Amino acid sequence: MFLRVFASAVFLFAASVARSQDAFTSDAVDANGNQTSTPHSAWIDLRQHAAAGANPQSAPPWVEAVSLVPMPPKNEGVARTVFRIRVTRPRPDLQLLMLRLFFDDKPGQQPTITAWDESGSSVIRSGALGSGIDLPSSDTVILPMLGISAIDVEVPGDGATMRGAFMDWMVSRNVAHPLSAQSRDVMPEPFSAAAPLQVPEQDSETFGTVTATLAPETIRIAASVQHGAAFQFGIESLPLMALITFEVSTPRADSAPEVYLNGENLGPASMTLPDLADPGYRGESERLVSGMRFYYTGWVRAQKLVPAASLKVGTNDLLVIGGPGTPVSAIRGTQIQLKYLWDKSDYLLQPTPSTGGF
Repeated sequence: MFLRVFASAVFLFAASVARSQDAFTSDAVDANGNQTSTPHSAWIDLRQHAAAGANPQSAPPWVEAVSLVPMPPKNEGVARTVFRIRVTRPRPDLQLLMLRLFFDDKPGQQPTITAWDESGSSVIRSGALGSGIDLPSSDTVILPMLGISAIDVEVPGDGATMRGAFMDWMVSRNVAHPLSAQSRDVMPEPFSAAAPLQVPEQDSETFGTVTATLAPETIRIAASVQHGAAFQFGIESLPLMALITFEVSTPRADSAPEVYLNGENLGPASMTLPDLADPGYRGESERLVSGMRFYYTGWVRAQKLVPAASLKVGTNDLLVIGGPGTPVSAIRGTQIQLKYLWDKSDYLLQPTPSTGGF
């Protein structure tokens, strides 16, 4: 998922609260019931029907209230629902808040975020989050919180597509990076295993390795050849090896997408999964089937190493399909790297082993 940082903007405040939920606040305590320091992260369950046996929701003291505000349609438009989260900074030095929303990314029902100050003026407003891929997903924004007292998550319809929100206060530090390295937006999330994948607009060559983008756009895939994402790329000479890289949304955690090249099944890709504590993992179980399957409702990086023997000079056909048991997912930022022999390549010439023993 891409991180979004929003600058200030001004909009007029106009909302009427039709009904609200109670504020969910609690002090942090340890296993013995003793008071501890205030946690700097919070999980807010935005599902309107609590799961059976779920405990009452709680949050740290800096989350003052959570309310649900139905908004009537305007000018023959659609009705909307607002989840209003009132927050206060736990410390004066904390000025940036990371807000990650979990939702069903349906076209036309994507959420937007508005931040308000105490006077009722809109200070920050985002565009639509997600990409409308019609899959469970998540998206992240970074909000400057100076003067902000409330955050509205607005979504078309009754709000049933919203699942939850994870918030974490951020600090900034000076980071050194090589001048020759590609510019990156490195703002790691608490559970992320890899930074968002960068998609180069132009082919590039570094130390004998050619990098080229095959398709930057999002493509839905399923676990069949008929519903795979197909690409073509040409090469003038065979490389020593190649690497296919892309991001995949809503994959089954134990079933990575599979890669075909020139009609040959190269097997599953390798996914870089986030920490298991990430709220993006969503369980699914079936009757008469033991255990629970997990899907990751976000974007993760996937890679597949391609041996030179699978490539050919001229046009090559690449196909990516969903992993076995994955009903539907999506990929984006598909790119390839081709490694050629470089005049400074580091390699060893090993003698041919004998067949007569050790």
